[in-house]
Amino acid sequence: MGLKIDVVTLFPHMFRAVLEESMIQRARERNIVHISIHNLRQYSAEKHGQVDDRPYGGGPGMVLQAAPLFAAVRHLRAQGSPGTLILTTPQGQPFDQELARRFSIEDRLILLCGHYSGIDERVRLGLNPTEISLGDFVLTGGEIPAMAIIDAVVRLLPEALGDMDSVTSDSFWNNLLGPPVYTRPKVFEGMAVPEVLLSGNHEAIEDWRRHQSLRRTWAGRIDLLQETCLTDMDRQILYSIAEEGS
Repeated sequence: MGLKIDVVTLFPHMFRAVLEESMIQRARERNIVHISIHNLRQYSAEKHGQVDDRPYGGGPGMVLQAAPLFAAVRHLRAQGSPGTLILTTPQGQPFDQELARRFSIEDRLILLCGHYSGIDERVRLGLNPTEISLGDFVLTGGEIPAMAIIDAVVRLLPEALGDMDSVTSDSFWNNLLGPPVYTRPKVFEGMAVPEVLLSGNHEAIEDWRRHQSLRRTWAGRIDLLQETCLTDMDRQILYSIAEEGS
């Protein structure tokens, strides 16, 4: 039947290019995923579709009202599975590959895109969404984070990429950064492809890739190694890498 994803947003047209290109478009055409975009203004009880207002207590900016968001979620949930409700917000937990995996095995995701100076706190209190952030920075709205979540989740769905090896070699799949990759030509501006990749020795190639993943992770994201299942050989490699830098 495929994963169902609903997105509630003030700017539905922003999603057009993302949904109608590349892997996501192919996954939709093959019914691996079903994505629906809903305009929040359709759930407003105001005459002109207003969904925001000034904050109580004063201050700059506008705040998204609770009523249209509650109405949208209740309407969508009445049409099927309640799904997992996700709110994109700077206050949320950081989005990572493990969350993407968890979301990919759900039957339905409902994404609420924040905007303006925030969302009425009663949305968080009353609907209890899973709050997600892309990182410690602020965007104009939640649409770009929602697109990132969709892309990361859909590519993990069976058959979405056509080759699951593409997924298992990704960065963060095993809490390691991915190894370097090369393609033709063998030499470009004096830079040659490592000989091991041309050797045809698959065991040696896999060993090289593992070594390079460990080296990259040590250099760029050493924090990931604390949660990585390391073999004795991995530990030996890391020890030698550490010795090189000492």
